[in-house]
Order: sequence, then structure tokens, then C-alpha cells
Amino acid sequence: MLNFSGNRRIFLARAPIDIRKGAGSLATIVQYFLGMDPYAGDIFLFVGRRHNRVKLLAWDKSGFWICAKRLERGTYALPADTVSPDRAGSVILSPAEIHLLLEGINVHHATYHLHYQRPGITESTPPLAPGAVVTIASPA
Repeated sequence: MLNFSGNRRIFLARAPIDIRKGAGSLATIVQYFLGMDPYAGDIFLFVGRRHNRVKLLAWDKSGFWICAKRLERGTYALPADTVSPDRAGSVILSPAEIHLLLEGINVHHATYHLHYQRPGITESTPPLAPGAVVTIASPA
């Protein structure tokens, strides 16, 4: 089973590739066409021209990992307007998005429901010191 932990970034190459390429060729694409370091430990996802094959390239401490998957029927439901022959660069994916993509779930029609957040608390708000007093102004 593949595990995409949150500490590794996942990039989807926007241009389709010749799916017959090996680790050296894919690392060259990452370095020169995507402008990234293939040895940084990130995961790179490449899609074939017909969108029915994918390859993953990842570096660990001793070498490259390559994982490939071919669909027997259909195509991968890629995020809208990301992969086409005239595209360059890459798109970052979350671990959830890569799992959905590899499972064939169409994320184009999926809806995201916001999770509850306490009002008035933002990510940039520093944590309170123990014993601190907080006053909340009521709306006028």
C-alpha cells in the first residue's frame, strides 16, 4: 500500500510524458523542466498522453522509487485544466487529492464542506499565556 505522509510534498507534472521513461529521465525532467530538486524527497506524479497511465518518482536515502499504474478502462480524473501538452510546470497536490486521483474518484464534482472553526480564532493568533484574561467585545 502506498502511503503519502504529510511531510512530503506531492507535485503533478502538468505536461504529459512518454510513460516508458525510467528514473534517470524522470529525474532530468524534474530538474530541468520543473525546476525542482529530484533528490529533495518530494513525490512527483507524471501522467501519460492518454491519461490512463501514471508514474510516481520519489527519492529516499539510497535511490529512486518508481511506481506505475495503468488503468484497464477509462482515464484518470485529473484536476480541471492541469495536464495538457501545452502546459509547463507542476501543480502541488495534497495527500488526500493523490489518493482520490489514484482511486479514480472524480474530484471535479466533489464538494468540500468547511470544518467548524471557533469564531475569532485565526491561525496567526498567538497562543495565550497561562492565566491570561481575554475580553470579548460584543457586537454593537
